[in-house]
Amino acid sequence: MCETCGCNITHGNVELAYHPLEGGTTTVGALNRLLAANDREAAHNRAHFDAHGVLALNLMSAPGAGKTTLLEATIDALKADFRIAVIEGDLETENDAVRIRAHGVPARQITTGSACHLDAHMLHQALHDLPLAELDLLFIENVGNLVCPASFDLGQHRDIVLLSVTEGDDKPAKYPVMFRTADLVLLTKVDFLPHLDDFDPVRAERCLRELASDAPLYPVSAKKSINMQSWLSWIRDEIISVRQALPQAAVA
Repeated sequence: MCETCGCNITHGNVELAYHPLEGGTTTVGALNRLLAANDREAAHNRAHFDAHGVLALNLMSAPGAGKTTLLEATIDALKADFRIAVIEGDLETENDAVRIRAHGVPARQITTGSACHLDAHMLHQALHDLPLAELDLLFIENVGNLVCPASFDLGQHRDIVLLSVTEGDDKPAKYPVMFRTADLVLLTKVDFLPHLDDFDPVRAERCLRELASDAPLYPVSAKKSINMQSWLSWIRDEIISVRQALPQAAVA
């Protein structure tokens, strides 16, 4: 969608978008340049994370799938063991960052205006306000949208996609690009399942597997603490995995 609707032009990359191209500017050329510049900035961000031994996790979902509620419960469970920060992405307001800060961790809000996703340039700007040298784990809560965020590398190590049981169980089939990017899928708000007759978790997983995805799928409820240990154990394992892949100096 970002290749046709213009939302790929953000306050983070607007100077790149309108800088004249040699030989004249075309729409396709400008879009390709923006995506290439985004990928370079993402690699730069990832180098920052790796240099400090920080695991960066990108959370994506439709609006209302429970990303912020999941983060609140996750922070409470892990903050005694890990140094955590959060970057929040929304079109407007600092509401989610305020919620996160109430749990005792730093949170930086990015307001994107009309852009329906975060990009690597916006994330890089936000990183200047976070003490990476003092962190183990960075959560990036992307803008609620099942389309555009999947197309923009931020420099994260892993992508987590949330699918709420209050949505359709065919979402992986309808939004294949998003679900193909997932390193983990969380089926959220499963405490509502006894009250729903139109969401089949088996069908949801079948739609995911039909995309040739082998990403784990964990049913969870952050509010009711259902199966949260699977999610928390996954994070702990990923921190170990990422650190083992880094030069020892980065995690000393």
